Amino acid sequence: MNKDYYVVIMAGGVGTRFWPMSTVACPKQFIDVMGTGMTMIQQTYARFRDFCPPENIFVVTGRAYRDLVLKQLPMMRPDRVLCEPHRKNTAPCIAYANYKIGSLNPEATIVVAPADHVVLKEDVFNEAIHTAAEAASRNDCLITLGITPSSPNTGYGYIQFDTESMRGYDKIKKVKLFTEKPELEMAKTFVESGEFLWNAGLFIWSLKSSMKAFKEHLPEVDELFASGLGKYDTPEEAGYIEKIYLVCKSISIDYGVMEKARNVYVLECDFGWSDVGTWDSLYELRPKDKERNAVEGRNVLLYDTKGCIVNVPKDKLVVLQGLEDYIVVENNDRLLVCRRSEEQMLRQIVGDIASEKGEKFI
Repeated sequence: MNKDYYVVIMAGGVGTRFWPMSTVACPKQFIDVMGTGMTMIQQTYARFRDFCPPENIFVVTGRAYRDLVLKQLPMMRPDRVLCEPHRKNTAPCIAYANYKIGSLNPEATIVVAPADHVVLKEDVFNEAIHTAAEAASRNDCLITLGITPSSPNTGYGYIQFDTESMRGYDKIKKVKLFTEKPELEMAKTFVESGEFLWNAGLFIWSLKSSMKAFKEHLPEVDELFASGLGKYDTPEEAGYIEKIYLVCKSISIDYGVMEKARNVYVLECDFGWSDVGTWDSLYELRPKDKERNAVEGRNVLLYDTKGCIVNVPKDKLVVLQGLEDYIVVENNDRLLVCRRSEEQMLRQIVGDIASEKGEKFI
């Protein structure tokens, strides 16, 4: 276990696309989505237990979720839970963690991981993380993990890689291009070319390389956090973070840094990954009956029903007849019945609910 290795778990999302199971009060990362007996953030934390000392694991989350994080991860030190006063996307979240870790160990090598992703092959994942961390600790580079695509999925971003490898690491390739979620025909072209990987949103870099990249590509964000030097790990930290988050721009690490930097590399992996970003992606992961239905609930009766994902309380009696390729979800007196092919409407639906029925329902 390397004392210079650190992990930053990003846990600030609200999981709109998983409504009504995911709500503002308890988003997806705090739910046992896969039915394993562990929530997604608990699984993510467990994934890194042998990677670095426990005090080197940080969680960045919204202020409203601090108590929820400490309840689900009681082994964490409270000062390792970094609370964002406002949601500003991933770049400010990472910048905050950089300066916090930098105040403790300027020689750190950091893994940044979302709290709400599924990994089915833990041993393959661990090998990839250790390889990338070793490479990042020895080179001035920004490494991301790319997933071998199994289909032309339009719900993921894509990474095009070059034939050039990092010296000493044949499997770590230079990145040529990042592409956000493409149209289907373009996604098919990407997969057929063999030059593209799914963007897993996992990053590995040395603290020095990361901070250098922020200074070069996002100086306006870096300067805000840099001006707080001397306040981190002091009683002044929370007040200062509140102040700068009011003026800090909202921007993703992909758009703000990764797409601009020239020292970006990708390690191709296949560890049974999914960002479980939609009900349809969860449908693909869950076991199914002979009619292709994925059912979570003890008392569900299905008649002439095919290709549906059903997620209802365990003791609720639910009878469905004549549905094909639908999402049926009930949680806390909220019921969703939606075609799987139309689930992209969920963001709009949740927005409409908030404006017309009140935020208590989301």
